[in-house]
Amino acid sequence: MPEDGRAGIDAALVRRLIAAQFPQWRHLPVTPVEVDGWDNRTYRLGDELTVRLPTAAGYVPAVDKENEWLPRLAPGLPLAVPSILGRGEPGEGYPFPWSVRGWLPGETAVPERIGDLSSFALAVAEFILALQRCDTTGGPLAGAHSFYRGASPGHYDEDTRRYLSILDGHIDTAKAARVWEAALEARHTGPPVWFHGDLAYGNLLMENGKLTAVIDFGTSGVGDPACDLVLAWTMLDDHSREVFREAVAQDEGTWARARGWALWKAMLTLAKDLGRADQREVIERVLAWEPRTASGS
Repeated sequence: MPEDGRAGIDAALVRRLIAAQFPQWRHLPVTPVEVDGWDNRTYRLGDELTVRLPTAAGYVPAVDKENEWLPRLAPGLPLAVPSILGRGEPGEGYPFPWSVRGWLPGETAVPERIGDLSSFALAVAEFILALQRCDTTGGPLAGAHSFYRGASPGHYDEDTRRYLSILDGHIDTAKAARVWEAALEARHTGPPVWFHGDLAYGNLLMENGKLTAVIDFGTSGVGDPACDLVLAWTMLDDHSREVFREAVAQDEGTWARARGWALWKAMLTLAKDLGRADQREVIERVLAWEPRTASGS
């Protein structure tokens, strides 16, 4: 279990908040979750509830967004998503809004634990397509609240050029630059749709090797869905990547932008720590990807 108290938030604070604002749950034990995110802290509240608290002011809009939109999105999705059961207010020395949610069972979808990567890829594709079909009326357009997921990857152009300079001699920066340029040129021209924004293994839950739930919609919004394709290179192998490509049925421009998103994040992480072999592997997979021609199958 990780040491409690990160960002000034600990179980004792959570117990005080619950007692003051949700006394019906004050008898339930409060324990940190084993796998905790960075933007927010999450605690188990008894066996069936969780408490989610932003760690800084910049993450408050994401929690507010989840509180408002998850109940609206949930009926249209094929997988479980967090249910919002209570909306907490600042108090007990804690300065931000927070929430009480239903606990979703399962383990994070680490690739090594997934029984069948191709079936997993199909399930993710089904989720993405269902999310894209959800009504966007009044939905939050991509921007600062989504850390610009759903917007053009060009928002991070200056950063990416810097990473290319730092990583020169460590990766094929000439090819990486071409992939990045292709991502910038492939502008999103379709209608804005809902996107999750962070379909990483820590936000995908499974039971018995099968995908069952998606959590952490903090970077979600309405815009370009390219960012939701990144797991093609971060989680899938060659065969399941092609299964995902067929099932999710996105055009080549979307895939070009998705490559840009995957490359940006992997280079960001590798530039900070050149020892990250996992990020080198992601970059190699991204660079090895072959776009399809108009006549390609």
